Amino acid sequence: MIKSGIDQDAIIQMFSQATAKQGEALRKAVSEATLKALQGRELTMENIRKVLKSVTQASSAGAALNPAGPVDIEAMLGKAFAGMDGALLQAVQANRKALEQLAAQGMDLQGKQMKSALANVEKMEDVFFDSVGKAVKDASGPLQGPWEQVLSSMKLHGTGTGNQASEAIEQIMAQSRDAIRSSRASSMKAAQAMLDSYTALVSGVLIGMSEGLSQGGAQASGEGRARKK
Repeated sequence: MIKSGIDQDAIIQMFSQATAKQGEALRKAVSEATLKALQGRELTMENIRKVLKSVTQASSAGAALNPAGPVDIEAMLGKAFAGMDGALLQAVQANRKALEQLAAQGMDLQGKQMKSALANVEKMEDVFFDSVGKAVKDASGPLQGPWEQVLSSMKLHGTGTGNQASEAIEQIMAQSRDAIRSSRASSMKAAQAMLDSYTALVSGVLIGMSEGLSQGGAQASGEGRARKK
């Protein structure tokens, strides 16, 4: 079944047959599936929520069919979470690069659209936990315990997504301040250059005016002599 761009059947089958030793393969597969789904749509917060929900539900459904014990199931679900974290981290990096380009151009971070974009990056980790948490509530009873352990552990240690988001916000803010300072410095230099050449400009205008007056005077003098004759 394809839902939110995710081949849920493939994920379900993979988790239902996996062993704890295949954890890294699970993480990589989940990360690739999540990233592909995110790349196939506009990267809005709503679409991110839908993708995370679909991946969580598929991972849970597959794990529920796996005969492994609670400890191994928890380890597998932990890899599923890590896979989603890896994909979401790349989404944060994509936002970061886009915002850095805007900040480098001197875009005002206090503008409505820029503030909204920054806020979305800042709350990416919260959206991650919230989306997975809501999807977990629909999981079968035996999976509630393992999932709670995974989420509690990740909230305690933090996610790559959250760390990357915090770093991105700090760097974008710093870059924006530098761009504003640079813009102001350039404007001041331009203004100073105009001031430095102002006297020369006035002199040129004055010379032009003087030449015009001289030509006008010479013409008037000639006309006066013509009338005397």
